[in-house]
Amino acid sequence: MTVNVAALLRKYGLRPKKGLGQNFLSDPIILQKVVRTSGITSDDAVLEIGPGLGSLTVELAKSAKRVVAVEIDENMFGPLGEVLAQRANVDLVLGDILAQDVRDLMSAPAPYVVVANIPYYITSAIIRHLLESDHPPQRLILTVQKEVGERICADPPDMNLLALSVQVYGSPKVTFRIPAGAFYPPPKVDSSVVQVDVFTKPLIARESLDLFFQLVKAGFSQKRKTLRNSISAGMRWPKESAEKALEAFEHLRVHHVAVAPDGLLHRSEPREQSLEGLLRTDARASIAQVIEEEGVFTHQHTRQKRRQVARTTEHPLLLLRQLFVGILSREIRAPT
Repeated sequence: MTVNVAALLRKYGLRPKKGLGQNFLSDPIILQKVVRTSGITSDDAVLEIGPGLGSLTVELAKSAKRVVAVEIDENMFGPLGEVLAQRANVDLVLGDILAQDVRDLMSAPAPYVVVANIPYYITSAIIRHLLESDHPPQRLILTVQKEVGERICADPPDMNLLALSVQVYGSPKVTFRIPAGAFYPPPKVDSSVVQVDVFTKPLIARESLDLFFQLVKAGFSQKRKTLRNSISAGMRWPKESAEKALEAFEHLRVHHVAVAPDGLLHRSEPREQSLEGLLRTDARASIAQVIEEEGVFTHQHTRQKRRQVARTTEHPLLLLRQLFVGILSREIRAPT
C-alpha cells in the first residue's frame, strides 16, 4: 500500500504543521531504502517517533516483528488509523516521546531500534532521553536536515555541541541523502539518514553525564570568549580555577596523555586519535595522582583536604576527562 499524502491530508482537512516539522516522506523508493539500509529484520522491535501519516510505518511493519509508533499530534490519529488498519503488529501511542517511559513502551529488557524523522530543535533532547533511559536502543535511524546530519557526524577539530551529545553514546554515520522532493510538502533543504550504533556504555560514566554536558555547554556557549572565560562563566568557577584546569589539561595533551572515562590517564603515542579512541584508552595513572604530582589545585581548598577533594566528582579537576573534549573540538589552547 502506497500512502497518498496529499489526498489523505485533504480528506481529513489537515495541513502540515511547521512547528512540528511535518514534512512527510512520501517517495516509495526512498521509504523502502530507509528500511532496507537500517538492517531491520523480522526479529526486531521498532520504536518510531513521529509516524505522521504512516508512510514509513507501513514499510517498517512489513519488515519488523513489532512497531510502536509515538505521535504527538492527535490530528494524525484519524488518518493513521485508516492507513494502519490492516497492520496488527503496529501499536499507536498518542503523546510526547519526551514524556514516555521507554521501558514500558518497548517491553524491557527486549532490544529495539529507533526510527525517527525529527526536527532539528528537538534532536539532542530526544537522543538524550532515549540513550539515558534504563532501556536504551541498540541503534537509531534518524532522518534529519542534511546540515544537521553533517554536524552529528563531525570529527575533531570540527566538533560541535550536537555532535558531542550524540557521540558520547554511539558512533554515527550518514547512510544516504534524501532530496527535498521526496517529502510532502518539500522542505527548503535536502535531508540525510543518520545511523547511530549505540555503545554498550557511554564514553563518559553515567554518573558524570550531567556535569559533562554542563561543561561542554559552557565551552560552546560564548564563542567570542576565550575557553577560560566561557568555562568560568558556565561552570561558575573562579577564572583562576578554570585556567589551572586548562593548564593541567594542556600539560597532559602536550605529553600525549589521554584521559579514560573512568577518570584515569595513560601516556599515548604521539599521533591523532579519534574521540572514541581517546576516551576508551587503557589507564595507568589516576587523575588524582597526576594532579597531586603537578600541584594543580583550586585555591579554595586547603592542603589537608586536597587528596580527599580531588577524588570527588564535584571537584573541577576531575572533569579533565570531559574538558579535553571541548578543547579538541575547538582547537583552543589553554590561556597563558
